[in-house]
Amino acid sequence: MFLLPNFKIYLPLLISALISGLALWLCHWVLLGRHTDPGNERKIPRQLTMMGLTLLAIIVITLSLPITDTLRTQVFGLIGLIVSGMFAFSSTTVIANFMAGLMLRITGPFRVGDFIRVGDLFGRVTERGLFDTEIQAETRELIAIPNTVLITQPVTTIRSSGTIISITLSLGYDIHHMTIEPLLLKAATESGLEEPFVHILDLGNFSVTYRISGFLSEVKGLITAKSSLFKTVLDTLHAKNIEIMSPSFMAQRPMPVGHTTVPKPLRQKAPETETVAEEIVFDKAEQAESLETKKREKMERIAELEARLKKAPDEEKKRLNDLLEKTREQLKTLTEASGPTDESHQKTPNHNNRS
Repeated sequence: MFLLPNFKIYLPLLISALISGLALWLCHWVLLGRHTDPGNERKIPRQLTMMGLTLLAIIVITLSLPITDTLRTQVFGLIGLIVSGMFAFSSTTVIANFMAGLMLRITGPFRVGDFIRVGDLFGRVTERGLFDTEIQAETRELIAIPNTVLITQPVTTIRSSGTIISITLSLGYDIHHMTIEPLLLKAATESGLEEPFVHILDLGNFSVTYRISGFLSEVKGLITAKSSLFKTVLDTLHAKNIEIMSPSFMAQRPMPVGHTTVPKPLRQKAPETETVAEEIVFDKAEQAESLETKKREKMERIAELEARLKKAPDEEKKRLNDLLEKTREQLKTLTEASGPTDESHQKTPNHNNRS
């Protein structure tokens, strides 16, 4: 009988604690628990949501405490002091990376799947987190770059609409540039580049430095395109008996008169099936970009269907509603799709046939 009044006093606290605990557990399962590896792009917003809900639950429980208003105000002050202390004593680097991540999301200098260069690092973006950005390098390694680096150093982003591929080479003064330029333009065209052009970069003591450039519309084949340009330039110049070297070579290693370093032409053809480097190197970046592209397409489709639904006659609204619901389910599936696992990385990529 004496315990009943005390139980009534603490009943609001018990109820609010029980409801808050169940709500947090349910939200954690919905946002994070049922996803194997959603990736930083989808994990970070959900983690921030859980932090906000946890803080809200603490406030609700504090309000239900059976204490006076003065003491409750002091408890709120203590909670604020603890939160402020956590930020104050946290590493300044963590806070700086967090703010840099927010800034990168606002400015949007690159997207998932883009090629970027930061200092000596080059690769394709696979994930954009609030604290770091992950890229996949040409060696297939995953590199995490702190976001502070991305806002304090120049970031070069290769445009998805196309880029310029360039290589440089040195040739002797004994060959007229009017002879060299058409051959280099021909090599660039045969390698698959569009609108090629040639520049003379330097007149050295022993050689002339040329640069051949061309437009590559499909940036996903960046590595293969550059290698193909090198091979085509070699074949084109060697076919015309033009040595790709500086005349100073003669001063370093004397050679017989009339002897050249041009290899003899081979009759055998290049292999018809060739491994495309980008399929192996940037597999995770390719999957991440494909997922983001599909999500944007579904969002645009939903916006289009909603606009049509407002103007559609009654007999067509049912069909549009069904399409809208189906598209929303597809977008939900893409949003909840798990990130690539190690098993998917170990799969043998498909090879493209090249003639």
